[in-house]
Amino acid sequence: MHLSPDQVVLWQNGVVKLNSTIITTWGLMLILTICSWLITRKLSTSIKISPWQNLLEIIVVSVKQQIQEVGLAEPAKYLTFLGTLFLFIALSNLCTLLPFYEPPTGSLSTTAALAISVFVAVPVFGVLESGVRGYLRTYLEPTWLMLPFNIISELTRTLALAVRLFGNIMSGSMIVAILLTITPLIFPIFMTLLGLLTGMVQAYIFSILATVYIAAATETQKERAGESGASPYQHFN
Repeated sequence: MHLSPDQVVLWQNGVVKLNSTIITTWGLMLILTICSWLITRKLSTSIKISPWQNLLEIIVVSVKQQIQEVGLAEPAKYLTFLGTLFLFIALSNLCTLLPFYEPPTGSLSTTAALAISVFVAVPVFGVLESGVRGYLRTYLEPTWLMLPFNIISELTRTLALAVRLFGNIMSGSMIVAILLTITPLIFPIFMTLLGLLTGMVQAYIFSILATVYIAAATETQKERAGESGASPYQHFN
């Protein structure tokens, strides 16, 4: 029994090694890329569409609605990033139904990479929305004395994103593995289904938190601009 798929080394040559986390991560990315290409290459605007296009439209519309409900008025701007995050984490956790599969989200290295992506995306979207000076000004609110605390907040919430996802997925996998060794078959199957539900919830929570962080970085500047009557894009000039 191992705590992380990082410990399952499939090939190694000196310091270079391929473990289960790397293989499954790239495999999932390949699956998502191929499926998106196959579904979108023949999109139809008629009433009769393929089941796969119908599924894709449901996912896209649902993600856009969630983004808008969080507070982002133009969800299309953020759909690519946030939708990809959700789909990757969801597919990673759904595949736990496959035998001998270990989700890469059960590795702290994967969840840390996802959290760092959010950490980078938040200021990028904030700068695109309000300019460099406008975004950096948010670290001085409500007073410049809050600067170190605002910076610490950015770092700690990134750590929390990574550890929360890793802890939930890893603990679920460990519980199922333990039950398989000490209990009959039916109970571990029930726990696997429960873990599958938990994995989908974690994909949703991770994506929603990322959306909230981006909304906080962009909406503050919009509110300030609305109060002053100035355009949030004036900082680019």
